Amino acid sequence: VQLQASGGGLVQAGGSLRLSCAASGRTFSSLGMSWFRQAPGKEREFVSGISRSGGGAYYADFVKGRFTISKDNAKNTVYLQMNSLKPEDTAVYYCAATTRSYVPYMSYAYDYWGQGTQVTVSS
Repeated sequence: VQLQASGGGLVQAGGSLRLSCAASGRTFSSLGMSWFRQAPGKEREFVSGISRSGGGAYYADFVKGRFTISKDNAKNTVYLQMNSLKPEDTAVYYCAATTRSYVPYMSYAYDYWGQGTQVTVSS
């Protein structure tokens, strides 16, 4: 499976960005998808995940109410709509895919990773 993340950039605090992750090489509907992020000097952390069907969405507490994940199985793409961005959201964002039947919160449970896209939020 190849994952290609895009949509990062520089935005002011309070602004919005939409990240996309396009997948190829496997039936997309068989994959649970998530977004992780990693800021300089910090561990990679779970941001949001969505189940194979797209019917279940999960969020880290620090993004609840601000970020929305969605999955388009027809387009083989997962999205992360990020609103009300804060400087502390600055990080490299990675999309990841899992063949497990649930959406794990731990990075080691993911089978495939995209290359990452930089999100920078200025104050």
